Amino acid sequence: MKTTILPRRFIRIFGFLVLVVSFLAINDVHAQRKSKGYLKRKNKKVSRYTTGSIHFDKNKRYLSGGISLDATNYFGDLAPKTEAASTDISFTRPAFSIFSSYRYAPNLTFRGSFSWGRLKGDDFESADPYGEESRFRYVRNASFRNDIKELAFIAVWDIFGNHGTFLNRVAFTPYIFAGAAIFHHNPKAIAPDFDKFGQPLAEAGEWVPLQPLGTEGQFSEHYDVKKYSRIQPSIPLGIGIRALLNKRWDFEFEVGYRYLFTDYVDDVSGLYVDLGSLDSELSKAMSDRTRETTAVNSGNARDFEAIGQITNLLTYTSAYDGQEYTAYAGYGSEHPDNNRGLSSDKDIYIVTSFRISYIITGTFKRAKFR
Repeated sequence: MKTTILPRRFIRIFGFLVLVVSFLAINDVHAQRKSKGYLKRKNKKVSRYTTGSIHFDKNKRYLSGGISLDATNYFGDLAPKTEAASTDISFTRPAFSIFSSYRYAPNLTFRGSFSWGRLKGDDFESADPYGEESRFRYVRNASFRNDIKELAFIAVWDIFGNHGTFLNRVAFTPYIFAGAAIFHHNPKAIAPDFDKFGQPLAEAGEWVPLQPLGTEGQFSEHYDVKKYSRIQPSIPLGIGIRALLNKRWDFEFEVGYRYLFTDYVDDVSGLYVDLGSLDSELSKAMSDRTRETTAVNSGNARDFEAIGQITNLLTYTSAYDGQEYTAYAGYGSEHPDNNRGLSSDKDIYIVTSFRISYIITGTFKRAKFR
């Protein structure tokens, strides 16, 4: 029997091929293990992915618009900020606004709004006739209402930002805001039945604008008091919270403080003037209301026993028109100490808002699967 012997060259080639195949097999197993580990880690990251790309670009910006039901509260000469309880809750007045917002960055939104609201104050209602700090205001007996029309531009900073599209916005976030505004105002008050000489006033019982009357001598040649403008700037500041309702609707609650540069929202700021310096009987009647027997708004009787403990009546002859006027000492006559208001302390008002907004525009890109 003949035995076949393989050539050495064949044995060498066969051995080399075995080594190559073994190397490739081992390498393939290692590659598969590595790939599986990578995919496992990748899938784990994907499973935790909720907020979109951390890169916020213009494609993720969006525009929204909405309406707001508001409530306004005034603090000023008729209801000092140092006496928060001096503003009766009954003087809270409704307001409303329309607004549009533009989400510019993950935490930053710009908002423009137009608002209408009413402020109101009344010394009779807000001041305690026996209070050490408030009885002066009770004697003064001033009152007003003022319709505010405001155009505001503010920046809103969310505490919890959104790096994704509008679909990825957080379910809830507090925020702060600040900006600039311009508003139109026109303080008014109800005219009394009689003038300073007991004659009926033609405007009795009507709401009359106070700025044109110059109740603190703004139009008198005898006093250097500037007329205040009915168009004023302000600085809105405040805090709020926003909650997601669904894919495109949000709800917001906020409290905003309006820092004003005027003290005449209530038409009260400076000193009483000599009534003879004013140019109309209506101006005189609206400048000093201390002797009126009933409250301006409610019609309730005033407490003259309390008033008598504070001051007494005096009669003076005007240096300007030569007529005699009767007023309470410290009120209704010219004197450096006869303060009608406190000009160094500007008025403010507070707006509490309930907002609902709808996202008008906004795009998003779906992930591509390979």
